[in-house]
Amino acid sequence: MQLQVEIRRKSFRSFEKHGQVAALENVRFAAGPGEFLCFLGPSGCGKTTLLNLIAGLDSDFEGAISLNGSASGSREPRIGYVFQNPRLLPWRTIEENLRLVLSPAQNESGILDELLASTELDAFRNTYPSQLSIGMQRRVSLIRAFSIQPDLLVMDEPFVSLDKPMAENLRKLLLDYWQSRSPTVLFVTHHLSEALQLASRLLVFSTRPGTLSLDVPLALPCAERTTPEAISALTVQLTQQHPEIARLL
Repeated sequence: MQLQVEIRRKSFRSFEKHGQVAALENVRFAAGPGEFLCFLGPSGCGKTTLLNLIAGLDSDFEGAISLNGSASGSREPRIGYVFQNPRLLPWRTIEENLRLVLSPAQNESGILDELLASTELDAFRNTYPSQLSIGMQRRVSLIRAFSIQPDLLVMDEPFVSLDKPMAENLRKLLLDYWQSRSPTVLFVTHHLSEALQLASRLLVFSTRPGTLSLDVPLALPCAERTTPEAISALTVQLTQQHPEIARLL
């Protein structure tokens, strides 16, 4: 799967300013199969807007976005989206929420049972979202995105507001899934340490209108970035090479 992004301008109508407010300008990058890109930048710089454009939820922009080729080459690429909020239907059980997004073949594949067991949610499949903690709801939203076996996995601050142990557990779940299934991942975060733990590339955006100011590949394998010491050393190295990254700390 190959993603090509070229956004010349994305604007929103502003009644206060009696005109248009630019959210993104001159954003160009590509992502290949199995890459894990983390988007960093100040609040309001257009990161969520960019994800929505790529996922096809908003088509009102100047430019072009292309997403070509599934892993098998026999179908259109699948996109899984993990939003900031879990966005589960409150009147459906957890299993019903999950099966809603699956094709008949996927429902018969056993992938859902496998994911529920791996996230320790199998016993809660017949409960409703309101009966689960926010951490458990976030696990369900991850399963929902994983279960369709996406070629492109889009994630908008999926672990925000979670306690540290829960966030760490879900990051490990994400890395295990990425390493076993190799989707292309686009991940928005405000935390450099989280990005350094997960990413194969960092894409750093300016203040609004968001432009891509830095694209940094991370050569060090994820397996060697699992300790606080490794993350600290990598942070020092990157801030020395790219001083603009220091403002993200």
